[in-house]
Amino acid sequence: MKKSLLTIHKLLLLGFVSITLVACTSLPTTEPSGPFTASYAMPDRYAAETVEQVLRDGGNAVDAAIAAAFVLAVTFPEAGNIGGGGFLLARMDKQYHFLDYREKAPLNAERDMYMDDDGEVIPKASLVGIRAAGVPGTVAGMWEAHRKFGTKPWRSLLAPAVDYAANGFKVHPQTAGEIDGVLDWFGGAVNFAEHFAEMRNATLFRQPELAATLQRIADNGAADFYSGKTAELLVEQMQRDNGLITAQDLAEYQAVWREPLKADWRGYQVVTAPPPSSGGFALIQMLKMKQLLDGEFSDAYHNSPQYIHLIAEIEKRVFADRAEYFGDPDFVDLPIDTLLSDVYIARRAAEVQKDSISKLEDAQPGLESPSTTHYSIVDQWGNAVSNTYTINWSYGSGVVVEGAGYILNNEMDDFSTKPGVPNVFGVVGGTANEIQPAKRMLSSMTPTILEQDGEVKMVIGTPGGSTIFGSVFQGIVNVIDNDMNVQQAVGASRFHHQLLPPDLITTSVSIQLPTATVKALEQRGYRVEPHPWEFGDLQLIEFDRGEVNAASDPRGIGVAGVIENR
Repeated sequence: MKKSLLTIHKLLLLGFVSITLVACTSLPTTEPSGPFTASYAMPDRYAAETVEQVLRDGGNAVDAAIAAAFVLAVTFPEAGNIGGGGFLLARMDKQYHFLDYREKAPLNAERDMYMDDDGEVIPKASLVGIRAAGVPGTVAGMWEAHRKFGTKPWRSLLAPAVDYAANGFKVHPQTAGEIDGVLDWFGGAVNFAEHFAEMRNATLFRQPELAATLQRIADNGAADFYSGKTAELLVEQMQRDNGLITAQDLAEYQAVWREPLKADWRGYQVVTAPPPSSGGFALIQMLKMKQLLDGEFSDAYHNSPQYIHLIAEIEKRVFADRAEYFGDPDFVDLPIDTLLSDVYIARRAAEVQKDSISKLEDAQPGLESPSTTHYSIVDQWGNAVSNTYTINWSYGSGVVVEGAGYILNNEMDDFSTKPGVPNVFGVVGGTANEIQPAKRMLSSMTPTILEQDGEVKMVIGTPGGSTIFGSVFQGIVNVIDNDMNVQQAVGASRFHHQLLPPDLITTSVSIQLPTATVKALEQRGYRVEPHPWEFGDLQLIEFDRGEVNAASDPRGIGVAGVIENR
């Protein structure tokens, strides 16, 4: 794939706004009054403007998150979606709730469906085309979040998205510049070019079919997507193109509330994603192992060769556990309590090689046996949402549902198509994540909230496939351990290691490590290379001694804002 496709966004558009809003003392249904502060960190300016308006009108964090999700389905089509799925972590009235609206394998899916007669994986079969798509969950997820916590009318929350689809939005030049690479990647295998080739002109881009779809969903709720006219259009597309998703798949899809993972770390409570995400477990393991190795880090300054080496050693063990044990908890028994126990994590930390690169056989599972997007929101009542959702690779499967105007995901690649064979992110898996009908594929998405003394300290998340939890880890550690402000934390150079290849460290494309650091790592035996694409688009909100700070990653085109009236 050409780098123009993989290097997704590199421009900084960071805005801090101060506007007059009003507050009330309970969940709002009308415009509030009085002093307050709210904040957001969003992946594009259209979502930011929408969230600002919802909060201005007295909506809560979930209201704003719903409106943002549908706007991004229009203005950020490489990752924002109604044809994908994700995870929403919410703190509402000081209680935590985790909503799993991850995609599922169709009922007609089979374990070996992407292998040829010789048992070899067919190139791109799980990435391009209609058979790469899982059953979408985004609309069901937003509908369920609204049912439980929404205070503003559903139709009003979708109105901005309908407007942008019908009347158009200005395509960001960076996005426009990547479309040719996307077209080359898909070739003539799908109908993507017929619907999105015009985006490369960076002009006002309209999507009338999508506008009609969003209006139906606004009028009829999730029922339209899963059993109404929009469902019919998807099933017709499947029948034309020999796809797998049926009317039964859509009718039986449900978003699921799960208990989030929680862990104590340095006086904070870390609240994060449970399975079928591997991200929360990985984040907790990494944070706790680093804390146990504080003595080793005492002389290892941020992004020094030793600092990077120690974290790479930690990551080796996290990815080994991920590959062996993780899958949909509705299908496999996960030893999550053991994996997160202090005894187990201490044993894994003790295995870290302080001065040399662990061999692959020394980083085995420890027991006996690009494109996504994220946003963070905190409302005036202290409610918070950390939401990560995805269609997997940039622009998903490349299949646009005719008559409906939205892009289908290619999430089936997140299954282990064959044990030991890497997916598009280079990550291997085992039988725990093999394809089974109605199973949710494993994810690395890591929406996370840190709490201290009963109040929100940080809301953070990022896209980035297998790099997600490492990026979230580095963002948290940059603030808490390395004393960076939020913009420094999200803008610092990042690195990634994921077990295979055992000597490879990849770095941020646009914000690279110093040459001297790279040379020192190479002298230790590492290969240090720019990552195949620009990974991570951190969206971070932090509360520090009564002040609210928000930042959007300079690698992206996002906007962060602090809304206050004092």
